Amino acid sequence: MGKRNEQDLEQVYEKIKLLLNDLKYGSITIVVQDEKIIQIEKNEKIRLK
Repeated sequence: MGKRNEQDLEQVYEKIKLLLNDLKYGSITIVVQDEKIIQIEKNEKIRLK
């Protein structure tokens, strides 16, 4: 893996960490196309009591 890909992956990891820290209930989906991450989706659920 080239240096550019490693930098891109580090950015993806950081973004996922930020999303996880901000998510109480829900899911994070990583979309891959041609062996590359092209999209990250965050679906948040709000629990009503």
